[in-house]
Amino acid sequence: MNKGQLAKEIYNISNIRGEFLLRSGVKATEYFDKYLFEANPRLLRSIAQYLAELLPDSFDQLAGLEMGGIPIATAISLATDTQVLFVRKEAKAYGTCKLAEGGEIKGKELVIIEDVVTSGGAIIDAVKELRERGAIVNTVLCVIDREGPGRTNLEALGLKFFPLFTKSELEQAAKL
Repeated sequence: MNKGQLAKEIYNISNIRGEFLLRSGVKATEYFDKYLFEANPRLLRSIAQYLAELLPDSFDQLAGLEMGGIPIATAISLATDTQVLFVRKEAKAYGTCKLAEGGEIKGKELVIIEDVVTSGGAIIDAVKELRERGAIVNTVLCVIDREGPGRTNLEALGLKFFPLFTKSELEQAAKL
């Protein structure tokens, strides 16, 4: 599927209207229900193929953020044969007490994978925790940039930010 068609299908399947409170605390009248495109194998496969093209030349592991980044990171992992980690919102208080499951992070360069970014708050929290545990984090990929303060906030932490689509690009594709 070409990228324009993918954008149109993501918009059509996941864009819903109403009143929504976003994680950032912002109230929105438009929402992208990411689980609707993440649960669709055809769309998820295409998303993974296009995001794989945005990966840096050198890194150690993908790091999917709980919960929406995990299916995307897993799909990219399958498409690229790259190790994937599953990053919790907070470390478990029992068992291994890990923040990231699936491998070691100390000294490893991770690429953060997220679904939708507005303010970047969940990513910022995860990056700070991962870095405190010795991970190297320089790059973030996401499916949709809602064009909020996310890019600015992430770049302020020294992160390179690569969205597959911006909200504006999805809206434009939906009109075609």
